[in-house]
Amino acid sequence: MTKCSLVLPYILWLLSSHRRSLVFQGREAGDMTGAGAEDDIPLGERKTVTDFCYLLDKSKQLFNGLRDLPQYGHKQWQSYFGRTFDVYTKLWKFQQQHRQVLDNRYGLKRWQIGEVASKIGQLYYHYYLRTSETSYLNEAFSFYSAIRQRSYYYQVNKEDRPELVVKKLRYYARYIVVCLLLNKMDLVKVLVKELSEEIEDYTQRFNTEDQLEWNLVLQEVAAFVEADPVVVLNDENTVVFTSNRLQEGGVPQLEQGMVVGQLTLADALIIGNCNNQVKFSELTIDMFRILQALEREPVNLATTTSKPGTLALTPCLPSQEPSEKPAKRENPHKYLLYKPTFSQLYTFLSASFKELPANSVLLVYLSATGVFPTGRLDYEGPYDFGGVLTNTNRDVVNGETVQKRNQAQKEMHCLHPGDLFPFTRKPLFVIVDSSNSTAYKNFTNLFGQPLVCLLSPTVYPKSMQDQSQRGSLFTLFLYCPLLAFLSVCGLSSLRQGLWEKAEEFLHKVYRDIGQMITRSQAIDQAFLQFYGDEFLRLLLIRFVFCSATLRLHKLFRESRSFPESYPQLPKQDTVESSLLQKHVLELAAMLDVRSLFWDGTLDVNY
Repeated sequence: MTKCSLVLPYILWLLSSHRRSLVFQGREAGDMTGAGAEDDIPLGERKTVTDFCYLLDKSKQLFNGLRDLPQYGHKQWQSYFGRTFDVYTKLWKFQQQHRQVLDNRYGLKRWQIGEVASKIGQLYYHYYLRTSETSYLNEAFSFYSAIRQRSYYYQVNKEDRPELVVKKLRYYARYIVVCLLLNKMDLVKVLVKELSEEIEDYTQRFNTEDQLEWNLVLQEVAAFVEADPVVVLNDENTVVFTSNRLQEGGVPQLEQGMVVGQLTLADALIIGNCNNQVKFSELTIDMFRILQALEREPVNLATTTSKPGTLALTPCLPSQEPSEKPAKRENPHKYLLYKPTFSQLYTFLSASFKELPANSVLLVYLSATGVFPTGRLDYEGPYDFGGVLTNTNRDVVNGETVQKRNQAQKEMHCLHPGDLFPFTRKPLFVIVDSSNSTAYKNFTNLFGQPLVCLLSPTVYPKSMQDQSQRGSLFTLFLYCPLLAFLSVCGLSSLRQGLWEKAEEFLHKVYRDIGQMITRSQAIDQAFLQFYGDEFLRLLLIRFVFCSATLRLHKLFRESRSFPESYPQLPKQDTVESSLLQKHVLELAAMLDVRSLFWDGTLDVNY
């Protein structure tokens, strides 16, 4: 926003709030008692306070307007977001430059500074959600961290105002979400402990009705932190947390002579609708894992050289200026949909499809409860195999909940395979993690565009079923194959040295799987079309490794316990390759769990 764009609203604001600016001292500042005292305030200081009040009001107005912006679409929100960020940048710098005057004449309190910093942190976080640029997570973290380090909310507990304490509690919850996304699990545990103490103090001091809600927040984040089935320990027996975002050198490079497509993953819909799965802040553990599998490791924008505790905290405004040649997006744009209705899901799907650039791929990830068909018909079409559940809570007809259908009708709160057919007019990559994932192998490629579906097992051994609340094994393989391999072998901890050795070995395995895919004479061309994109390449490689591992594991005996795909992979060239089976057994031997697997020479398919 330019300076000129603020002039007219500034004048109008001055005219409409002149009286308020004259009496602000008696209302906000505790040290101003007489109305006549304002005559002693120098004109320059009076203007400073007036300017601050204008920026504060304007920032609140713009921030509140963010919730009215459409949640989908890439362009509608950018100009408004830019204006909001511009005003908050000016407000933050203004209070830094005029702190003494604002302290003396306005009675500026530290919690008010904390509120501004918290709003800037929220802006950065929402900018990350809108763009999927992980660098802005670090910017949000910088502001949230400074609030805690500088004790901006410390005095809140001494005031008899429960609404201020709630602001502090909400700040903690938002800070925890950002730390989870940045894998700062040690700090998360500290923050959870502090939040627990703050909630206890809050509920003891004020007779509130939201005690159960805040206790539920604590339970959710505690379960989220403990969701990983395996911990890595260093020599001091301290847990080591590792990032599973895409890092430099983390994906096999394309070799000279490989003929693959030039498609790029541009958009991803991540849908979570599993009952009783660990969640926090409308993010299930499966959603959390797959979104990180679709992101590169974040780097700082403006604070890479700053030391903790010494941050200058100068907001770095996201560029809104158009360029002749748009910069390549680091990560695919993502929509995170927690328990959406069918209408909501289809709206976001349509928006992504509409704005998908040329030579780009739309990915749809479905982690949801299965919906099964009620009976068999003579003709089985794309709406006769069931699908995955969408949310029914908000779907009403004339104010009443929709009644249960009869058996001749299809489930209306279900995403059927046929519902995705219109979107196969463009390259589509589908991942289904559900008890009825196999419904989506009944696809028909009507338009000849690249189309691949990766489908989870529909049945797991009984010993594995108890772990479903902590996330799906299939998604765990796509997120971190080594973590999933250890989990399926019943290991709950591993030494850091052995973890690093196994990870290094897996890099070699990934390279070999990549060669199997690209050199196979029988593989469907759709796989090769997607293989050129690094994110999709890694997902395909991890899928093949997952399939090979479960086929060799002695507990997985039913064909329903193996992942499937549409189109089918040539098994002898990929998931049943003798070389890949040898690698799986070598990894098992390295981890001392060789006895859990069949010899690679056995026929493991019944």
